[in-house]
Amino acid sequence: MTSTYHAGAQGFVSPGHSRGLIDVVRYRYLLRLLVRKGIQTRYHGSVLGWTWSYVKPAAQFFVYFFALGVFLGLNKGVPNFPVYLFSGMVVINLFGEAFTNATRSIVDNGPLVQKIYLPRELFPLAAVFVAFVHFLPQVAVLFIGALVTGWVPSLVAVLAFVLGVIIVTVLSTGLGLLFGAVNTSFRDAQNLVELFLLFATWASPVLYHWQSVSSALPRWAQTVYLLNPLTPAVELMHIAFWSPTLHGQQQPGGPPNLLLFSLIALLTSIVLLIVGQLTFRRLEGRFAQDL
Repeated sequence: MTSTYHAGAQGFVSPGHSRGLIDVVRYRYLLRLLVRKGIQTRYHGSVLGWTWSYVKPAAQFFVYFFALGVFLGLNKGVPNFPVYLFSGMVVINLFGEAFTNATRSIVDNGPLVQKIYLPRELFPLAAVFVAFVHFLPQVAVLFIGALVTGWVPSLVAVLAFVLGVIIVTVLSTGLGLLFGAVNTSFRDAQNLVELFLLFATWASPVLYHWQSVSSALPRWAQTVYLLNPLTPAVELMHIAFWSPTLHGQQQPGGPPNLLLFSLIALLTSIVLLIVGQLTFRRLEGRFAQDL
């Protein structure tokens, strides 16, 4: 009788045993359900619905454009400043939404975490996927604006776009896992994320050009600035959408060794993903108790 029990039990997995992000592949149908739920409930009960995905970034763009481009004169110093500004904004918006939602994902799904077992990594990863879906309408607007101003597709532009998106997605996933795990015990984590995002927009060349940085900072400080993974990601988006619209116009010089710093940014994002996963797995045993 005992031997029969052990033979039948060999195919089972111990309850609550997780293999981390690897389980996301096994439970991808649950990931699809969580992403669909996040998309459908985002603007549930709203009159404008998905139109808000265009209205919010458009309002943000016009505020920055008039405040910095018109009033402070950056519109004259940077050719085709609207495309330059918006191509950087979409990166920061993707990072901000993915990071914020991933940080809050465990707490927001507390009833599910407490009642049933499923890989907890599904929640922050689903939050990143939902943010990416909301990122696509902004890219569509940017693409149309770049086309109108003379954007010509090239392999370099496509590769720069893909690499920039990968850096931001991996970075926000890693930080989301890290802060999402800590946030279950200390709700201060989500407030720290808000402060972090407040600085993120200004700590990368979104609202100003690299020349402003190179003229104001010494060489060592410029290197530190470029080690911020968001800085190469933003510059890659400029290469993807802004640079191809200039067509021989005098272009302000960009940061040196951008490819090298982009690879460093990708490596940094991967390291943070590993650290976030390890921290998440170490703390997930307390999630149900802390929630």
